[in-house]
Amino acid sequence: MTGMSLAKNLWEANAASAERILAHGFVSGLGDGSLPVDCFKGYVAQDAYFLEAFARAYAFCLAHSTTRADLNDFADLIAGVRAELELHKAYAERWQVDLTAVRPVAATTAYVDFLLGIARRGDLGATIAAMTPCMRLYAFLGRSLAARGAASLYAEWVTTYADPGFEALAARLEALLDRHATDSATVRANYARALELEYGFFDANF
Repeated sequence: MTGMSLAKNLWEANAASAERILAHGFVSGLGDGSLPVDCFKGYVAQDAYFLEAFARAYAFCLAHSTTRADLNDFADLIAGVRAELELHKAYAERWQVDLTAVRPVAATTAYVDFLLGIARRGDLGATIAAMTPCMRLYAFLGRSLAARGAASLYAEWVTTYADPGFEALAARLEALLDRHATDSATVRANYARALELEYGFFDANF
């Protein structure tokens, strides 16, 4: 592991969790088109709710940052979340999903409370460690499903997260993790917990 970035080290240490999520029926159903549309509609609503909290966690990071480089990075990452929310808005319009009054399920609430609870404390390294798995995981899922040849029903979802632009955002967050976090028990626990919550999120919508 010598010389390896912390972000890469943490991702490799949690590879089994990522593979478990990739193998989940919800995710494989996105790839081959077998996921029931009602499951996807529920996911879209819950994920829109989650993404708003994710943007707020970035905002806490921005508020506690002290350099211009950090300010620019977090502002651009917030813009990336806004782009994801626009995609969800398009899904919602297509499949008549009401995003104005989403009631979060227990898995969504658990993830949101976890992220914002950490973000409010103002420790950049700890917060970024809790946020990075989401970005890296989605880039991994998008690329993995695209490599298999995604079915047309959810191809837009797969294409979004397989896109080099999304990979660039994930890498940017990982660079912030390397810049601000140290290899500590808290950082490792936050990273691992986020992936557990990701699995729970997909499972709750299946």
